[in-house]
Amino acid sequence: MAVEDEQRPGRSLAEATANAVVRVVTHALGGAERTRVIVLLAGVLALSSADASTVGAAAAPLRSSLHISNTDIGLLVSVTSIVAALASLPFGMLADHVRRTRVLGATITLWAVAMFWSATVSSFGELLLTRVFLGAVTASAGPLVASLIGDYFPSSERSRIWGYVLAGELAGSGVGFGVTGGIAALSWQAAFVVLALPALILAGLVFKLPEPERGGSSALLHPRARPDDDERRGPDVHELARQKGIVPDPAQVLDEDPDKMSLIAATRYVLHIRTNVVLIVASACGYYFLAGVQTFGVEFISRQYGIAQALAGLPLLVVGTGSVVGVLLGGALGDLLLRRRVLNGRILVSAVAATIATLLFAALFLSAQNPPLDAARLDIVVPGLWGRAEAVRTMVRTGAQALAPLLFGVVSDYIFGGGRTGLQWAFFVMIFPLGASAFFLYRGLFTYPADVAAAAASMQRRLPRSPEIW
Repeated sequence: MAVEDEQRPGRSLAEATANAVVRVVTHALGGAERTRVIVLLAGVLALSSADASTVGAAAAPLRSSLHISNTDIGLLVSVTSIVAALASLPFGMLADHVRRTRVLGATITLWAVAMFWSATVSSFGELLLTRVFLGAVTASAGPLVASLIGDYFPSSERSRIWGYVLAGELAGSGVGFGVTGGIAALSWQAAFVVLALPALILAGLVFKLPEPERGGSSALLHPRARPDDDERRGPDVHELARQKGIVPDPAQVLDEDPDKMSLIAATRYVLHIRTNVVLIVASACGYYFLAGVQTFGVEFISRQYGIAQALAGLPLLVVGTGSVVGVLLGGALGDLLLRRRVLNGRILVSAVAATIATLLFAALFLSAQNPPLDAARLDIVVPGLWGRAEAVRTMVRTGAQALAPLLFGVVSDYIFGGGRTGLQWAFFVMIFPLGASAFFLYRGLFTYPADVAAAAASMQRRLPRSPEIW
């Protein structure tokens, strides 16, 4: 029957190609259920990234229509990020206590409402208000997605899974730059509407996702990685730390039920994990520069090379392709070193990638550091605190992202005189945070093993209230 179906006269080449791609991707990701989870979580980050990129891609039309400056454009993005930073903490608390798929689906629905609202405004003040609302609801993405990945997938392959999910985030940036940017050249209102429609579809699909059990007991294993096949499945990072005899710092071993910890107590604890602080700062530095590129990259290319607004996003699509390759490669390498029993391999991959990105300013290496970092953060925190730990990280990272567009605009307009030259110098000055990211990651090589061992020791403790999450 399958052969007859393939030879059916009415079957188009495009349909056959699409089905073949779906089969290959589904097989590579480990089956239909795993593929559905990965694609939808990637779609959540893609939607958020596409919206942030759209503001930058529509900078020229917005400036002309609403009579605003580069600083105002930066303020639009910064306000969204600042509000998201503040709202991430309560969403982190929710991620550790409620049904995450329902909360995520509900907030995505509100994203769509905010995007439709953005398309109806007629002044800068009104648009700024819509960005405040949007920032409040998009804050759910970081804590909820991180917590779900931790419970959906085993630790041995989380770096690679993060690579797939972050590829979606980068694809969203590409859509914001290349697709909605081109639409914005004709109508910036239409650019927001184009994003709102898929948001509604995504929300409905996320609502239907099954809620994984806390602590990863219902993790979706790859069918080629049987539980008794350590060679193919890869070692659990906490078990590897025990096998290597890594001694945890007793002060870092959690001796209370994370369910009962207040937000303040949980925040204090995760900020006492030395590697976590290192990874938060390194991540913030990298995303700081990326936020400036997202906001002013199209504008810079348009002025620098005299390319029309509708086409200015195309060179950034090439850069984005390199970034997608980077996250996939970085994620795979992080898990490969773990399978080779290199305990701090994920930190090593990130540190080397950050160094090369600073020296060569290569998008591939700039993005390659992120999947291993995201997996490493789950390695050093007990499952019951994943949501709140990611919320703290999201708050700091988003704060950096909030400052970047505004500082890019201010440095461009008021320090270097604006125009093409101003943007040139602004981009040069903002490279320095990339070097700081590499510096902090090398420090993390020395603290990560002991912090993994502390998380492993914490998870060995059986607490009366909720032993199933440990």
